[in-house]
Amino acid sequence: MNDGNEPSDELDIRFSHVHLYVDRVCDLSAYKEFEDSLNLFQENYDEMTAGERIDEDEQRGISLDVDVGRQIWQSITEHNNNMDDNKSVAEEFASHGRDIVKQLIAGFGFRVTGCHVTSHTSTVVVTSKDANGIQIVVSAMKSDDENSDVEEANAAVEDNDYHHFAPSNITRFYHAHSNRQGIAVLAFEVGHQCLEGIFLRYSEHHPELVPKEFKNGPVEYGDEARVFEVFAYYSGERGTSLADEGTMLRFIEPITGAANTCKLPGIAPVDASFSRCHPAFFDHWVSNVISRTGFLDTLKDTLYFTPKVDFNAGVVAAGEAQIESTVTGNTASLNAEDGSSALSDQSQIYLPINNALTEVGHVHGFLEEIGQGVQHIASRVDNIISFVQEANDRRKIFGEGFTFLNIPRSYYGVLTKEMLRKGIDNIKDPSGNKSDDVLSLECAHAILNICTAEGVLLDDSSVDLDISGSTIQTILDSKISLEHKEEYLQNREEIVVIILHSRYVNMYNLLKNHLSEQSYIAIVRNQILVDVQTDDLLFQIFTSNILQRKPQDESPFFEFIQRVCSQCVGPDGCPKKVKPGCGGFGIRNFLTLFLSIEVTKAMLAASNAKRDGKMKEYEFAKRKVQLFTDQLNESNPLLTEISEAMTKEGAARDNITLSYKEGRIEDAKVWEEVTEKEASAKSLANDLLMECNMKYQRLMRELRESQEDIQ
Repeated sequence: MNDGNEPSDELDIRFSHVHLYVDRVCDLSAYKEFEDSLNLFQENYDEMTAGERIDEDEQRGISLDVDVGRQIWQSITEHNNNMDDNKSVAEEFASHGRDIVKQLIAGFGFRVTGCHVTSHTSTVVVTSKDANGIQIVVSAMKSDDENSDVEEANAAVEDNDYHHFAPSNITRFYHAHSNRQGIAVLAFEVGHQCLEGIFLRYSEHHPELVPKEFKNGPVEYGDEARVFEVFAYYSGERGTSLADEGTMLRFIEPITGAANTCKLPGIAPVDASFSRCHPAFFDHWVSNVISRTGFLDTLKDTLYFTPKVDFNAGVVAAGEAQIESTVTGNTASLNAEDGSSALSDQSQIYLPINNALTEVGHVHGFLEEIGQGVQHIASRVDNIISFVQEANDRRKIFGEGFTFLNIPRSYYGVLTKEMLRKGIDNIKDPSGNKSDDVLSLECAHAILNICTAEGVLLDDSSVDLDISGSTIQTILDSKISLEHKEEYLQNREEIVVIILHSRYVNMYNLLKNHLSEQSYIAIVRNQILVDVQTDDLLFQIFTSNILQRKPQDESPFFEFIQRVCSQCVGPDGCPKKVKPGCGGFGIRNFLTLFLSIEVTKAMLAASNAKRDGKMKEYEFAKRKVQLFTDQLNESNPLLTEISEAMTKEGAARDNITLSYKEGRIEDAKVWEEVTEKEASAKSLANDLLMECNMKYQRLMRELRESQEDIQ
């Protein structure tokens, strides 16, 4: 039997929940009334559009008719005398100042499935439809003038009945977290008799991180569970600093037979009716810290977690901003039989950890403004294209939900003269020879100018997503000069295809014909990131900041991903089991996220400056956006090389282990050579990427200094 002191692959641990501390939690009845309205909306919408709906595409999903949806929602909210909802739909959506519970309910179709009320705090549990999926616990202090009704007062338990609901926890977190809302607790469920070992290791190796309430060991709550909590980080370097009293790690060992889906003691189940809701499961939880190595060492000493992926110094950069990041975690014993099992598995823990290397950028700003803490929570869904499309539609209909991070269109593809000249397969034909040009340079230049002048191209040289091929052809037919007309007419059909294809050309180069054109367009429209490792795919998207009081506040966000695991076949002809984390962590997307956060901040600064008539600041912010975008474009091919080399290197290491295990020494030596080759390729691409990053670090510094000279 496991006593908790076995190696990491024997430690029985899995994701449980995250616990948010926020300014206010409404009465349960208010959330249930909101859910009822949303469920009624879905019934009315399905009834009204039943005859017009098309079959749902497995990859593309289906859009809601926003205009029809708004009419239905308006009639429901008017009937309920809820005019605030009507007003919010009409206004421009703002992410700050929102109730995170209502955002989750409206934006993703989640529901409140549990609650706990004390004399001074209110708590609800928000989950997806799957009982074993994502669980978000949200707690707030009751305001001084908040009067509970008699029924609630009678139901309330004392604050000290369950330590994790005590108001002192919220007070402590706010004090350590610059008085900000945030993701306060990362909670794990552990197997029978594992908790004592975790307590002993923390007590021996990191006693400073054990709060006084747990110095004597885990707390047992009757027949519900045993709970042990620790501070997650040191306030600085280990050995020279005390615990950071903000973020905590919580370990729950359920008592055998505990019935509740949410294993946190004290949570009372609440009935919930789901309409449309994708299953969602935790994938990884990301921290911004002062000492990355300190947190890594703590997790290794206590949970036996080991590093899985390193993004080294200089690799992840945006202008002058640079960070380091390491993904650590356990080695789960489960290899899923199929994609569905891989989706729902919660036994593989991944904890990426970031630290800032420069005094500019998002991670530095996060640490300076609010201190160490959880940057974002990532969850897996079964169909990310459909998930995001529905989330965007719901926000437009209900005036509630989430916006997503702005991704430059150049990430997906832009139209260039070279593309018009060379065509879609623009370097080589299938025989390996350089193919003939589609157009002369002069004709390509003329067509590009027409597309720009007539609005086919947007300001960033990307093609309008809503324009049709027939419209493009009509424009070119009427505007092409006599000088180029004959050449144009000879290649007209291919020219139109090239222009349309440019909208997602970078994605197509990764995925080829694995997706339909409609799916590609949906990916671009919804700003989904895509990465590939061998035959595994990784789709990612990031929400705008959550839990903000003001628009420019640093704060956490959510990430949603879809891991599409390749159907590999083993030597026996049977499908191999799906490894946890297939698709990796997307080094291309990691840098894209980092750059996109900076782009979004610069775009907001540009918008505010233009609104206030500060044209010098506007031009400065616009130039920053351009530099970040240029850096992304230049980095993309290098990131692809690194990603591919990392994948091949990892596969080779697996084959080395297997070959030695099966006594195939010569095969192992061959795989060792492959490992060295791919490690060398990765190192070379890393060096080139660092050169690229240094170039843009210099350009951004020069831009900043020129702005300082003007001021």
